[in-house]
Amino acid sequence: MSNAFYQVPPAENEPVLQYAPGSPERASLQAKIAQLKATRVDIPMMINGKEVRTGDTKTIHPPHEIAHTLGVYHKGSSEHVQSAIQAALAAKPHWENMDWHDRAAIFLKAADLLAGPYRDKMNAATMLCQSKNVFQAEIDAVAELCDFFRFNVEYMTEMYMQQPLSPATVWNRLEYRPLEGFVFALTPFNFTSIAGNLPTAPALMGNTVVWKVAETQIYSAAVIMEILMEAGLPPGVINLIFVSGPVAGDVIFQHPDFGGLHFTGSTGVFQKMWNIIGSNIQTYRSYPRIVGETGGKDFVVAHSSADPVAVATALARGAFEFQGQKCSAASRAYISASIWKEVKSKLVEDIASFKMGSPEDFGNFINAVIDEKAFDKISSYIQDAREAKGVEIIAGGNFDKTKGYFIEPTVLVTEDPNYVTMCEEIFGPVLTIYVYRDDQYDEMLSLLDRTSPYALTGAIFARDRSVIQKTTRALTHNAGNFYINDKPTGAVVGQQPFGGARGSGTNDKAGSILNLYRWVSARTIKEAFVSPTDYRYPFLG
Repeated sequence: MSNAFYQVPPAENEPVLQYAPGSPERASLQAKIAQLKATRVDIPMMINGKEVRTGDTKTIHPPHEIAHTLGVYHKGSSEHVQSAIQAALAAKPHWENMDWHDRAAIFLKAADLLAGPYRDKMNAATMLCQSKNVFQAEIDAVAELCDFFRFNVEYMTEMYMQQPLSPATVWNRLEYRPLEGFVFALTPFNFTSIAGNLPTAPALMGNTVVWKVAETQIYSAAVIMEILMEAGLPPGVINLIFVSGPVAGDVIFQHPDFGGLHFTGSTGVFQKMWNIIGSNIQTYRSYPRIVGETGGKDFVVAHSSADPVAVATALARGAFEFQGQKCSAASRAYISASIWKEVKSKLVEDIASFKMGSPEDFGNFINAVIDEKAFDKISSYIQDAREAKGVEIIAGGNFDKTKGYFIEPTVLVTEDPNYVTMCEEIFGPVLTIYVYRDDQYDEMLSLLDRTSPYALTGAIFARDRSVIQKTTRALTHNAGNFYINDKPTGAVVGQQPFGGARGSGTNDKAGSILNLYRWVSARTIKEAFVSPTDYRYPFLG
């Protein structure tokens, strides 16, 4: 038991290595990529701290080189979901009663392992299985995940220090209990850091977790689990299963001890799960916490006073880094007519200089989209745009899946601000631009507000401060993360807590104390040092 008030190491953002030609980190990572690519792995589920192999395997292929096999993973069934729940519930009493500083030590150690001996392996796994270039892997799989681990520990201590007032003869205390039951973490393919944070944030607060990872991220998820086990995570605290969403949901959402959902994925899936949870509400021991970050149709607004070069650069990066497969990616842009010619020239020039191919070649800025299903969906939007009236393709427009799922960064210009690609989430390297008349700025802002059900990220580019002020106020509810003269992607833990509202989720701000509050159920304790001995109050005299 603790007999001191411990201070955790101050959280600082993990430095991002640059991997410049000739640097030692570049050579080390390239060697690790070659090693992983030459080794076929056999990835089991992890239930109650034990490897679970079913023999029902499925191969894993790099999206940019579909003929190559990285290994296999073992598919689970509803029985494995049940086993994971049982393991989580069995581990709960010990875990929730473990001293907070011991829980903290596990994740602080995991951060140091990730930043040190596992850095190359985590980056290489993310580059190979999710087709991220070296920089996108580094800022995600290493830097951001380290930040989640470290800053969450710091936020936990800040939370525990928040205590009520205690007048004379009374001691009031507030304890932050974990939720009853278990938490279900359902994680996406696009960010290794999100896949790591969704199960570990609730676990840090004393919850035990069933973790279902996206099929296309299993390869790097296995490395996260390896790190957590080496860091000392006890068996059963986080249980990693490889099943389909419906198989997991059919078991989990019927279970009386279901205590919470931590989700990142599509709006449609989240809304369906919310409906199922609501219809089963009488089944549960307590009201489940539902936390979700979902879709986005993220915007860039460029006023006539904006710097055209800065706008073009923000679009090139914000729309096409990681092939536009970020929930925050710039997907629609509203550009003032008076600066459009310069923006267009710079944007088209930049895109023409992009190299596309395998992330193993560090000179490639663009890699493959995640799988064939995504390829077919994204390419169908481009194909339809070719035949649509009032739509012009000014960059890209080609795609090929013979060797990998490659789609050129594509820019559409539409005369119709309500054209389908201005409204629907595509989740790929497609940017649609609407050019508005300078004197219609206010009308354009109103149009932007009505166009999409999402409200995740957005950006305004302008030099005129009054315009920045007016736009920030007008778009108050259009983005949970709002950027001024910067691209709408790249939120950093500890700097820009991430999340949106409307159709983009519950806005519980991953990477902040706000998210951790969702994984606790506070108990107030009042202790009277001098107890009353007469029921009569003075007013009765």
